[in-house]
Amino acid sequence: MNGTITTWFKDKGFGFIKDENGENRYFHVIKVANPDLIKKDAAVTFEPGTNNKGLSAFAVKVLPESKYIYIAGERIKLTSIKSYVVFSEDVPVESGIDKENAVLSVGVLLNNIRPKAAAKAGEMRSLKKLAITTFQGTTLIFSEDEIDVEATVKMLKV
Repeated sequence: MNGTITTWFKDKGFGFIKDENGENRYFHVIKVANPDLIKKDAAVTFEPGTNNKGLSAFAVKVLPESKYIYIAGERIKLTSIKSYVVFSEDVPVESGIDKENAVLSVGVLLNNIRPKAAAKAGEMRSLKKLAITTFQGTTLIFSEDEIDVEATVKMLKV
């Protein structure tokens, strides 16, 4: 299970993890594989459990902070991102998948298997996109058909 350390009492050797269901779980430093990485807001993986006082976590592993972010198969160094912007663009409803550069995503797959209402020729739809510019001058553009734009922006803000 995944979670985030919300509270850490270093002097007492215990803290609390908010799990992926939003519940708080107690953990003790002796149940942590890499205690030197424990800090507030650190991402963790763990095995859920219970003790006599409630929910707990054991086999806790603090995930080291990554210098990279992966977006639709692209590895981008966080410190090389100069700026990013979210925008909308009108595209034809029947725009197909670029077979040469396709990145399979749930959005693309669902759009291809959903029963489609008869699209009129020339009909347009608004497509949300994320453009990331690096200090090296590269601009990468991802559409909501490829990625979850909102979740990706949250990762960029960290």
